Amino acid sequence: MEIRKSIVSRIAIIYFFLLIFGLVVVYKMISVQKIKNDRWEQIAKNLKENTVRVDPTRGNICADDGSVLATSVPGYYVRIDLAAEGVKRVYSQESDSLAYYLSRFFENASRSEYNQRLNAAFRNGNRGFMLTPRKIDYQELQQMKKFPILRRGRFGGGMIIEQENQRITPLGSLGLRTIGDLNKGAYGGVHGNIGYTGLEGAYEQYLKGKEGISYRENLSGRWVTRTEIEPEDGMDVITTLNVKLQDIAESALRRNLEKHDADWGTAILMEVETGEIKAIANLGREKDGYTENYNYALGNQGCYEPGSTFKLVSLMAAMEDGLIDTCDVYDTGNGVWEYFGRSIYDSDYRYGGHGKMTVMKIFEKSSNVGVAKIITSAYERNPKKFVDRIYGFGLNKPLGLELKGEGKPFFKYPGDPDWWGTTLAWMSYGYESKMTPLQILTFYNAVANDGRMVKPMLVREIRDKGMLVRQFKTEVLNPMIATRETVGKAQKMLEAVCETGTGRSLQNPWFKLAGKTGTAQVATGTSGYQKGMYLASFAGYFPVDDPKFSLIVTINNPRGGAYYGGSVAGPVFKEIAERVYAVRNLFEEPSDEQETPEMLITPDVKNGAVDCILRVAEDLNITSITGKPTTTLASVKKQNDMLMLDEMEIPAGLVPDVRGMGAADAVFILENAGLRVKMKGLGKVRIQSLQPGTRLTRGEFVYLTLG
Repeated sequence: MEIRKSIVSRIAIIYFFLLIFGLVVVYKMISVQKIKNDRWEQIAKNLKENTVRVDPTRGNICADDGSVLATSVPGYYVRIDLAAEGVKRVYSQESDSLAYYLSRFFENASRSEYNQRLNAAFRNGNRGFMLTPRKIDYQELQQMKKFPILRRGRFGGGMIIEQENQRITPLGSLGLRTIGDLNKGAYGGVHGNIGYTGLEGAYEQYLKGKEGISYRENLSGRWVTRTEIEPEDGMDVITTLNVKLQDIAESALRRNLEKHDADWGTAILMEVETGEIKAIANLGREKDGYTENYNYALGNQGCYEPGSTFKLVSLMAAMEDGLIDTCDVYDTGNGVWEYFGRSIYDSDYRYGGHGKMTVMKIFEKSSNVGVAKIITSAYERNPKKFVDRIYGFGLNKPLGLELKGEGKPFFKYPGDPDWWGTTLAWMSYGYESKMTPLQILTFYNAVANDGRMVKPMLVREIRDKGMLVRQFKTEVLNPMIATRETVGKAQKMLEAVCETGTGRSLQNPWFKLAGKTGTAQVATGTSGYQKGMYLASFAGYFPVDDPKFSLIVTINNPRGGAYYGGSVAGPVFKEIAERVYAVRNLFEEPSDEQETPEMLITPDVKNGAVDCILRVAEDLNITSITGKPTTTLASVKKQNDMLMLDEMEIPAGLVPDVRGMGAADAVFILENAGLRVKMKGLGKVRIQSLQPGTRLTRGEFVYLTLG
């Protein structure tokens, strides 16, 4: 009995303490919710108002050699704490001077207006009055730090500096649409600027970094910012783009668009083996000229009927199915052919046509009639086989690039409501289908790559503070689009176009080109084709013996009479190819020149100003000098222990020959001629990218290799 009472007593005590604990918990809950509600609301308000999001520095977008294409630079806003004790002490004496300086600096309001705003904010005890009507740069910030009141610093002058990074492209509009841009992000900017288009949008997760958090608190009238979580800066995206090659492609395209008053144009340069895009220029007409306003290379607005560049696909399909060979003969007649009640014309039908031609010759001459007859005779009874072969090449699928907005290729299929009796013939030479320039180039690149189709690449690496985070390798879309025999014949056909066909005007003495012209009327919605509106293109690769680059140039709606691919897009292709070939040899291939023992022993004197050469020779104790040039510049040759000077003329309007000169003389001469200079290496000029004696264009870049 005693034991039972003892147990009950203990349990009662325990229950009593639990009851007290419960009552305390309930009281605290009610206290937090009701009794001290105002206090907690104030704490929450302070946290909300004084917690500052610290933006990370967005990562850079770089070219293949590390040159910066897009980067973030700091911009600043300046506020003033007008309730700070230091400001109160000097406000009456210096506020008018501050208003004067602000008025002169920003020129957006008068001195009296600034005075009124400052006085109103001072009376209200404003602890963060905004002084800057716009974002200022670092140099402007340093100037503002010298203004009255503000010159006393953060504590004595109440100066509050807010930093906000600004995205810039150091190379201007070069590759701008591919680089992309930012917008204000979710909910109108609550989450800051985020990547929206191009590489900025595609690689947002790497570029953006992670936000930090800091807290502002007022300690005895002084605002102090304390960082709670440090921001993590974004990573760098290393692209495949090459600045030199991008400049070449863009400048050549711009000149041609201006010449033909075209609506827009694009040029894409790709490495054959890897699929790396080395240059991608997109220029569209605006009020103030041509700018990078849309990515026509891969977007929907550039997804058009390809025209004659598609003839390569059609003939390869028939050859792969064993239905034709390049030596087969077809009669193109007088260049006009009636098919299902509609006429198909060759471009030169007015001159009587070409009659009977081989498949090879039909391709060289770009005969619409010939290609239509070949494909209809081969596939008329089974058109599905033709379209299936196109699908087998992989042309019906988007390339799946990282960039958003890729245009979707379109090919009609037998049985579709819009498949007509004429569709097969029209498809054969590039109508009633749609492809982007990049999709066409990918197919031509596969032919240059002996049948291996690779996915175009725009990004090579992701790096974090120089450390490799991720590396992108070449992705094979189709290891063999066709048999080696078919691909080999296709290569010969493309070479023939540039030797004796529609692209023969593109020949040059240094290397061979291979490619195909393309001319297509432009469809305008439901109203059919607009008379006089064409899409001119040229797709191909170079050099033929060892293909390194594939290239496509597309120009929409050229005006002024010329509209064929060979005469509009072809010259751009030729210029880009020749300059790329020169730059590649300039910067990548070793020189064949071998130094002789005499050159290693005899001091080296560079070409340049005559008086400088004589002074250097004197310093080097070289006394055996022949030649007395009357010009201010001279070239120098060494023979045994003797220096031979010869006159050097600089012809106006032509590219000067600066090979053998020192950097200073070379830059002076070239810039004096109106060229812009970029150099690589040390010593004297060994190679220059622009051929000496050729006509120069003012403002054009010339690349020098020193050694």
